[in-house]
Amino acid sequence: MGVRGGESGSCTLSLWLAPNPSKRWGDLFFLYYTPFWLFLCLGIVVPYKLYESFTELEYLLLAMISAVPSFLIPVLFVGKADRDLKFKDRYWVKASLWIIIFSYVGNYFWTHYFFTVLGASYTFPSWKMNDVPHTTFLLSHVCFLFYHVASNMTLRRLRHAIADLPEKLQWAIESAWILALAYFIAYLETLAISSFPYYEFVDRSSMYKVGSLFYAMYFMVSFPMFLRIDEKPGDLWDLPRVTVDALGAAMLVTILLDLWRIFLGPVVPMPDTKQCSQPAGLPWIHTPANGT
Repeated sequence: MGVRGGESGSCTLSLWLAPNPSKRWGDLFFLYYTPFWLFLCLGIVVPYKLYESFTELEYLLLAMISAVPSFLIPVLFVGKADRDLKFKDRYWVKASLWIIIFSYVGNYFWTHYFFTVLGASYTFPSWKMNDVPHTTFLLSHVCFLFYHVASNMTLRRLRHAIADLPEKLQWAIESAWILALAYFIAYLETLAISSFPYYEFVDRSSMYKVGSLFYAMYFMVSFPMFLRIDEKPGDLWDLPRVTVDALGAAMLVTILLDLWRIFLGPVVPMPDTKQCSQPAGLPWIHTPANGT
C-alpha cells in the first residue's frame, strides 16, 4: 500500500511539473523562494509601515534584498539537475533572462500606459529612469517569476486533464484559463498593494475592475509564451532564442496596450495639460501680422 501510495503521489506531482529535470528544479526553486520576499515586503515592511522612514537608498536596498538572492542561491547551491550543465544551459538562467527582459520593458516603458490610461503615479522617494523607480523593476522580477511558475504548473496540469478532448476544445479551454488566471493575478496584485499609500490612482475602484484587465494583458501574452522554454523534450532553448522570444512577447503586449490607448482611451477622465495654445503650424514658417 505504501509503495502504491508513493507512486500515485509521484504521478500526480509529475502532472504539475516539467519533464525536464533542470526546469523542474528551477520552477520549484522559484516557487519555494517566493515566501521569503513576500513575507519581507507584505509581512513586515507594509504592515508595520517601515516604508514611512525610507529614503531612496532604503527602497532600493529592500528591492535588492528581495531580488538578488534569486540569482545568488542557484549559483552558490547548484541543484542536482544542473550540476552537469553549463551555466548558460540551466533553466533558471534562461527563465531569469526572459523575465528580466519582459519586466524591464514592462516597468520602464509600459508603466507610462498606467500613467496615461489609469491615472497612476508613484510618490515614494526613489531613484528612477524614465520616471519609473528602479525599486519596482527589481520587485517585479521576483513577482513575475512567481506568477509565471504558477502559470506553468497550472497550464501543464490542465493540458494533462484535457488531453483527450478535441483540439479546438482544448485550445478554447486553455485560452479561457489563461484569461481567467491573468485577470485573477492582476487583480490580486492590485489588491495586495492597496495598503501602500505611495502608489496612487485617480480612481482606485476603476483600477481594481477595469485597470486589472488592462494589466492582465501582460500575462495573457506572457503566460503561454514563457511556458514554452525547455518544455518539450529534446527542444532545449539557448539564450539568444530566449532573448528574442522575450522581446517578441514584449512587442506583442506593447501593441495590445497601445490599441487600448488608441481605441478605448483612459479608464478615468484625465486632465488635458498638453494642448497647444495656438493652432499647429510649420515652426520654421513665419506668418506676418495682418496677413501682409
